[in-house]
Amino acid sequence: MTHPQFPGGLAALADQYDIILCDVWGVIHNGRFAFEEACEALMRFRDQGGAVCLITNAPVPKEHAIRHFDPLGVPPEAFDDCVTSGDATREVLGARTGELFYRMAPSEGWEHDRYLYEGLDLQFGDERSSDTILCIGLEDQQNEHPNDYRDRLAEAADRGMQMICANPDIRVRIGDQLFWCAGALASIFEEEGGTVIYPGKPHDPIYNLALAKLADLGVEAPASRTLCIGDSPATDMKGAVARGFDGLYVGTGLKEHGANFEQEVSELLAEYAVTAKWALPKLTW
Repeated sequence: MTHPQFPGGLAALADQYDIILCDVWGVIHNGRFAFEEACEALMRFRDQGGAVCLITNAPVPKEHAIRHFDPLGVPPEAFDDCVTSGDATREVLGARTGELFYRMAPSEGWEHDRYLYEGLDLQFGDERSSDTILCIGLEDQQNEHPNDYRDRLAEAADRGMQMICANPDIRVRIGDQLFWCAGALASIFEEEGGTVIYPGKPHDPIYNLALAKLADLGVEAPASRTLCIGDSPATDMKGAVARGFDGLYVGTGLKEHGANFEQEVSELLAEYAVTAKWALPKLTW
């Protein structure tokens, strides 16, 4: 497997790319505060004529993802547009309005999660009568483990239910803590024989949406001139490889790295059987 290159910063490779598709959580903020150097690097790339589309597996529409940017300190000058797994999921849901959905999500988050399907005229039912699971996350993110759902998910798979996973991430870092995401439940559902539809990274729908948004802004580039930045081998780097984009792995998210960053990154990528052309301990210019 090819090992990544370790440049001094984004400036060393910026002239090789016209477009950056950049992850959000773990790259430009951690859910508590923005990473100023990362935001500065994206602004500098844009100042040189490049375009940046933020691409996140957050299971909410763009408007509800970016409204947190200003309080966290993410400047609007750091990006041209933003797409979410929520946006891509809404497109999938809009084509399946005749189905009965069971919503799997935090009970206290109903007012928040409704924005994922607001205006789509979906019908919701109970766990046994519905056709499809709309998986947004664990019902009790603080106290539950994904394996707590295995029996329920196995029964749903046996009944022939499908799942639409609104957030393919397995875990997300918020501050200094890791929390389970919908992707962890989807993985168990697949292990139990269920079929999962993933609109978010590393799958095509979210990338198609991001590139379409940039095309609407007059920005198009070949795959060889497109760079994907992210902290997840399983989503960001895997998605980049699948699309023929170069990947830049950054070590400020899911994985806590020690002093031997280069060796750790090479081993981490090998563990997930993916490659990245570049790697940085953190995104800087």
